[in-house]
Amino acid sequence: MNSRITGSVPAARLWKGPRIPVGRWGLTAGVLIIGFITLVAILAPWIAPYSPYEQSLANRLVQPVFMEGGTWDHILGTDHLGRDYLSRLIYGARLSLLVGFGTIVLSAVMGIGLGLLGGYFGGRVDMAVMFLLTVRLSLPVMLVAISLVGLFGNSLPLMMLILACFLWDQFLVVTRSLTMRLRNAEFVLAARAAGLSNVRIMIGEILPNLVSPLIVVGTLEMAHAILLEAALSFLGLGIRPPDSSWGLMIAEAKDFVFFESWLVNIPGLAMLVLVAGITFLGEGLRAWLAPDSSQ
Repeated sequence: MNSRITGSVPAARLWKGPRIPVGRWGLTAGVLIIGFITLVAILAPWIAPYSPYEQSLANRLVQPVFMEGGTWDHILGTDHLGRDYLSRLIYGARLSLLVGFGTIVLSAVMGIGLGLLGGYFGGRVDMAVMFLLTVRLSLPVMLVAISLVGLFGNSLPLMMLILACFLWDQFLVVTRSLTMRLRNAEFVLAARAAGLSNVRIMIGEILPNLVSPLIVVGTLEMAHAILLEAALSFLGLGIRPPDSSWGLMIAEAKDFVFFESWLVNIPGLAMLVLVAGITFLGEGLRAWLAPDSSQ
């Protein structure tokens, strides 16, 4: 009963010399970067040289090994409390990835559910969905997120839920648009004729056809979620100490930015690589799943 929508095969191009498939390179780079960071996060208890919570005031602000005065005992140095920076960076990858992935899962459930309802039923249901979308787009994300986190607290599950409430709009737009195109497709009409309920048609027939574009949306929005968490942590409303996230590491080091700038540069560079990897992955998937688009 279920049918899949596939893109048309592009016509053969005349060979005009070597051509670099940028989209495929982006996909490969994204997979390698995200795979490496995820593996590091999973293996954190075994590869971190120290506990991320272990303090040693006698060894505070030790320089990284690539700077003058650095030591191989602490490859990336120590922070203002003497905690090993490499260990905190490794464990910080766990929370940064957890916030990004958990937030996107929650926002996808919200946006896809509303998009299916509005696109499938249309009429007043669609008007209600579009009203919710308009309200969401009218809200300043950071200001409202700061207010909600400050009001209800900054526990990790609550923070992911608050961030998810501001990242479902892209899922809704894509889901609604494609559902409106598919609701009168032949396989959907056949499912109605077979007596399937509307819920089974939406979940079993329409939703599987939306997986590819929604994966692309999810990867791009995941980078947005990680940056929002970092912004909240920088303002003191994100991950609570002594836990470690890359945004919190930057926040804790802001008082030393003019004296020990590497305390900010190291987690900042790690976050840049992570967000770039997620972006490469999303753009690579977009180019791979849309063969008619130029690369």
